[in-house]
Amino acid sequence: MNGQCACGSVKFITPTDKPLNLFHCHCIECRRQSASAFGTSAIFPFFRVDDNPNVSHFSRVCDSGRKQSCYFCNKCGSRILHAHVVDGGDPQVVAVKGGLLEGLEWKNAKHIYTRSAVVPIPPGVEFWVAEPNFERAK
Repeated sequence: MNGQCACGSVKFITPTDKPLNLFHCHCIECRRQSASAFGTSAIFPFFRVDDNPNVSHFSRVCDSGRKQSCYFCNKCGSRILHAHVVDGGDPQVVAVKGGLLEGLEWKNAKHIYTRSAVVPIPPGVEFWVAEPNFERAK
């Protein structure tokens, strides 16, 4: 899939034509970074964006205790993707911000951290009150 930040300084192509999974995260941090009721993350096999000079990053610790690197455009500030830090190596997957992707199919997204939701969770969707069971969410 083709993706780009708001100003177009960071453009990328995902390694697969569609995501492995799609999550709407209702945690407070995702609400802050998206400036909305939830953040949408499309999960793809690992790929790099930090070779672009317009990409910066910072690290934070998630509610789960995992360390996460957050990549963003240093021109417009758009969040690009997140990667959970793995001891001594690259992560297996990255979480690309859904709004950056052309042609993303939004249906069938799973809702996570619904304990913090500020909008109703649609009936019949898969959801977790906190971090999902990633084995079941594949």
